[in-house]
Amino acid sequence: MNAVKFILNVIWLVFCGIWMALAYTLAGIICCLLIITIPFGIASFRIAGFILWPFGRTTVERRDAGAASCIGNVIWFVFAGWWLALAHLATSIPLFLSIIGIPFGWANLKMIPISLMPLGREIVSTDREWGTY
Repeated sequence: MNAVKFILNVIWLVFCGIWMALAYTLAGIICCLLIITIPFGIASFRIAGFILWPFGRTTVERRDAGAASCIGNVIWFVFAGWWLALAHLATSIPLFLSIIGIPFGWANLKMIPISLMPLGREIVSTDREWGTY
């Protein structure tokens, strides 16, 4: 299965991953320039790494995430989240136009909730045993 994940990640990287990772990196740089939004920049860089190489990893809600994450997600949604969600939607459309790209288009659409609410989530390996998060 590791070979399949590697192949899927390489195809993803070429057709979509690099562009979306650049968008998240740009959002992270902008957030870090505005001193008060540095936590959003760190979250954006973390998700950029996930977007770059997603197969074999997933996101789960952190058990210790509280009201601050909820408030932060609202702020994130207003300033950056919906832009990144639109970018996921825009990059999924050309993927759906080819037979090979359909699974990658679906994977791109599944990342929209992560782009809208990244705070309070943790990136974990899918090889990890369920319930140990």
